[in-house]
Amino acid sequence: MNKARRADAIDAGLEALQRLSESFAVRREQLASSAGLTEAQWRVLEEISSEHFMPSMFARSRDCSPAAVSKTIRQLIDRDLIRVSIGTRDARQREYGLSGSGRRVMRGLRARRQDAIDTIWADLDPEDLEVFTRISGNLADRLERYAATRKSKQKAK
Repeated sequence: MNKARRADAIDAGLEALQRLSESFAVRREQLASSAGLTEAQWRVLEEISSEHFMPSMFARSRDCSPAAVSKTIRQLIDRDLIRVSIGTRDARQREYGLSGSGRRVMRGLRARRQDAIDTIWADLDPEDLEVFTRISGNLADRLERYAATRKSKQKAK
């Protein structure tokens, strides 16, 4: 492939990826909104439902402030979607879990998400899915490595 065609192919790939990324973000916002949540609240509920939630680790992994995570937790407590208790092994730790209402909200979100997956993904060609998975995984790895090198270079300055 000559240089001009390659540049055009890269531009088309970037445009398609941008559309996909924006469409995915819009859909996540729609799903969260359908449950009366913000996307940040949904992310915290998802993480708490995994039963290994630690606010400080969540904040680091999402590159957000611990204060923002604490605020979201307070909002979810106020809406009776999560319960917080003193740790059984260490009283300095807090344990987080979904309340009955929180479990119902998550079931509804998961059902609506699964409906979208079934509608959008189910009839895609299996070979196309394998290629998509391989390429998108490769791109994600490359983007993560690139971002990490840029972050370390910025810290060095």
